Amino acid sequence: MLKITAKELEKYDGTGGNPCYVAYKENIYDVTESPLFIDGMHFEHYAGGDLTEALADAPHGDDALLEFQIVGTLEK
Repeated sequence: MLKITAKELEKYDGTGGNPCYVAYKENIYDVTESPLFIDGMHFEHYAGGDLTEALADAPHGDDALLEFQIVGTLEK
């Protein structure tokens, strides 16, 4: 499992052959295969970032992340 900082997470934005990862709370999820993250973007949210605050305003709960594999933890 990865242990990375928010700055390191930024490179997992789906560009240049990199996978798409997002953080929620302290977990990092692989959303690479999600059709909702086309080109590393889901509405105004980008892969490579922490979506903890954004998910509070989403029309769905954190259960939307259950289908994705946890690949690491976000170091503070």
